[in-house]
Amino acid sequence: MESQIPKDSTLKTNHKLLPAKETCMNGCCFFCIISDTDSSLRRAKMFRLFKQMPLEDDQEHVLALSGLWKIATTQPNDPQFPSLGIFKCMAKLIEKGVCDKDWLLRHQNIYIPYYAAHIIGSYTMNKAKFAHKAVKSNVVRPLVGLLEGKISWVEQRVALRALGHLAKHEATFEAVAEHEEEIVEAAINIASTCLNEVYDKFLRLKGTRRLKYHRNLLTRGHGGLELENRKAGDWASQLQCWSLCLLDCFARKERSLRLICKKQFLKRLCGMWGGIGNPGSPARIGLVRTLCHTKVGRESIAESQEVVDNLCNVSRSSDDRQCLAIGSLLQLLKDPLTRYKVIDTAAPVLVDLVELRSIEGKLRVGQAIMQTLLQDYHKIKYCKMSLKSERAERALRELWDLKVDRVKRESMMTKEEIREKEVLVGVLKKEGNKVFWSGDIDEAMRKYSDALNFCPLKMRRERIVLHSNRAQCHLLLRDAEAAIRDTTRALSLSSSEACPHSKSLWRRSQAYEMKGFCKESLMDCLMFIKSRFESRKTKEFRIPYYAARMVKENVNALWLFASAKSEREARKQLEDQNNQNEIEEQS
Repeated sequence: MESQIPKDSTLKTNHKLLPAKETCMNGCCFFCIISDTDSSLRRAKMFRLFKQMPLEDDQEHVLALSGLWKIATTQPNDPQFPSLGIFKCMAKLIEKGVCDKDWLLRHQNIYIPYYAAHIIGSYTMNKAKFAHKAVKSNVVRPLVGLLEGKISWVEQRVALRALGHLAKHEATFEAVAEHEEEIVEAAINIASTCLNEVYDKFLRLKGTRRLKYHRNLLTRGHGGLELENRKAGDWASQLQCWSLCLLDCFARKERSLRLICKKQFLKRLCGMWGGIGNPGSPARIGLVRTLCHTKVGRESIAESQEVVDNLCNVSRSSDDRQCLAIGSLLQLLKDPLTRYKVIDTAAPVLVDLVELRSIEGKLRVGQAIMQTLLQDYHKIKYCKMSLKSERAERALRELWDLKVDRVKRESMMTKEEIREKEVLVGVLKKEGNKVFWSGDIDEAMRKYSDALNFCPLKMRRERIVLHSNRAQCHLLLRDAEAAIRDTTRALSLSSSEACPHSKSLWRRSQAYEMKGFCKESLMDCLMFIKSRFESRKTKEFRIPYYAARMVKENVNALWLFASAKSEREARKQLEDQNNQNEIEEQS
């Protein structure tokens, strides 16, 4: 369809409202109607306009749609137009665009389906009663046509937005679910391929090779290659985010779980960045969290090592969705059918978080982790039940010693005994620092470990520094996983303070970079910069050069379209090789 769209279609939006003393030759002019001071007459004319618009082929319609779009986006709760039949009008216009290619390619009609779907989405965003009017006006079927790619990715974006708003309202979900299989399959396909689609059909093209109407919609007529590229990135991210939001609506109702939980899609889901700038979005980890509330979802996720690994990485990072990742892992561990499928991977990671006090206002997170991990520890400790992983078994024993045995031992100590331990910890820490600066990293690490073993649990600040210092030793010894464990423990201990331990953030960022986890490294580095800025009492602040370099390197590695570009280059190489082989065979 896209290849038939004229590239020179340019939206002209310079229509001006006529002064009251002038008369318009067109009695059905939208701009004249909304300028009418008689409210009852204005409503009657607007009602008639909405009925006539789909029946006529008027090149002025696109200007009316542009005006309606602006009103709908700025006043989405105004009942005037929804009560006058705007939804039925928009549905018919979309249907006309999907079914009648000749009409779509005349004048500037190519813009109309986009504006019509956007208007539906805006008016159904907040008001359930508007959504009810929309489904009664049969908007779902035309929107599904756009969702299936009958025109282009630009129209898919606004169709996703509108269907997502309709699906989130309790009263209108079933109307959307009548097309359940089509919608879910289309949303999965869009989420999986939209970055490649936008890159291939827009970003990789230069200048006039890009569809003009896409460029106009992206930039609102202001143009400029840089603005086009930035907006295309935003819209591609929204395509992915809104498709995942739509899938989340079905997952919450436990609908189409077998389709959503296909192994290949779950694996792709871990790498999707859609909604990363919106912590309130259920995209990516949020969808996994929703699936973990269902039996089918938990079983499918437990079978996917990639998803479990991703949840573990996010739970030990500065990602906005850290709390969602932890919650997902706890759901898997609480279910007897999935507990022992994931505990070998999850336990060593979650043990590092047991001293978290709160995340995003959620209290006693560490306590919940501890109770979940130790809920059947007696089977391992007393019944000699072994886990698949020695690392997981060791982590649970360490947790029991830290939160049960050690608490009992310290509760029975006298003040003098505790004071002696505090003095010993100080001595060991100084000795560790001394041998560290002399270059004996192994000996320094042993000193810090001894200090941690003697350090009373109530000395949180001292334990933060010791864990962070030992993490630096691990970094110098190129043991990235051990560095992540120690820095995470330091950050968990500092979670109740106003600002996280900045040195631990920087060291964990380095450790993640060492492992090749660019996203986790970037998140920690940005949090490190933020903590440094907030801790400065003066207004003068410069980002450390090493942190700026880290951000730049990771941002380049994490470019939204990096994978799409590499796939395109790989296809091009394969095509060139095939062409070369054909030439050699012919010669």
